[in-house]
Amino acid sequence: MEKRQVGTTGLAIDTLGLGGAPLGGNFADLDYAQAADLIRRAKDAGIGYFDTAPWYGFGRSERVMGDMLRGTDYVLSDKVGRLLRPGAVADPMAFGMVDPLPFHVVYDYGYDGIMRAWEDNLQRLGLERIDILLAHDIGSFQHGDDNARHFRDLEKGGYRAMDELRKAGQVRAVGLGVNENEICMDALGIGDWDVFLLAGRYTLLEQTPLDTLFPACRSAGTSIICGGPFNSGILVGREMWNYAKAPEEITQKARALSAAADAFDIPLAAAALQFPLLNDIVTSVIPGPRNAAELDQILDWFQTPVPAAFWAALKSEGLMDERAPVPSG
Repeated sequence: MEKRQVGTTGLAIDTLGLGGAPLGGNFADLDYAQAADLIRRAKDAGIGYFDTAPWYGFGRSERVMGDMLRGTDYVLSDKVGRLLRPGAVADPMAFGMVDPLPFHVVYDYGYDGIMRAWEDNLQRLGLERIDILLAHDIGSFQHGDDNARHFRDLEKGGYRAMDELRKAGQVRAVGLGVNENEICMDALGIGDWDVFLLAGRYTLLEQTPLDTLFPACRSAGTSIICGGPFNSGILVGREMWNYAKAPEEITQKARALSAAADAFDIPLAAAALQFPLLNDIVTSVIPGPRNAAELDQILDWFQTPVPAAFWAALKSEGLMDERAPVPSG
């Protein structure tokens, strides 16, 4: 598996990683054995970078991830900003979760909250280290008007906690794990970040980070991990986009992209998976397969040749930002 460097850290991770949200039952119905098998198959295929979070099944994803990585060679990103407290939520599906553990979330982006979350994560994982620590879902997309308070907590204390862990060698890189460009721009103003895990914003459907975020990240030495390369499923033929049913304009663009892929006899999903990595600021792309069959399909898509003429056709048809790096010839 090809590897790229995270920011300026010297830490290299696989260009294809495994997203851990479905392993916790987020929008997926799988049990522990199925989740464990999926991780095992990923490792057997040469994948060594894994991502998880307390949010995924309220600890379920971390538990199985830790069990399968323990005693092996791995690179792991995990997230802080949410603490898990005892007490099940009344309606798990209101959070998009199938059979989560009996906890609920308390948000805390302050110094003590970040330190507590890091320690709690390690205990749930049963691992001695987390390589990349990400502040999870800070931003108005998640918090609305409450985000000003949460961002102030991150600015005044949470970032300091993450920076201390990095300087002490407890983690090798720090960043955000978010769904929006704006909060990454805000974060660049309060600290020195190694990487942003940005979900759904740099895909075949959308290249908005090219406007201001990617140039700012290049100046800061911050790289990008692309989550959600299929935009929650719309680029693999499902109806979901941004964790909800896709609006008509998104559906229409997905159909146009699909028609363009059909004209070149390639799977649209293969192009969607490979597209982010054509930009050298992107360190890794991390889809979240829901079962072993989906993982096998992703591995096949990742290796499917995509002709340069396809990318040129997308630009000529106005389906891709002209500034997006693509192969020529």
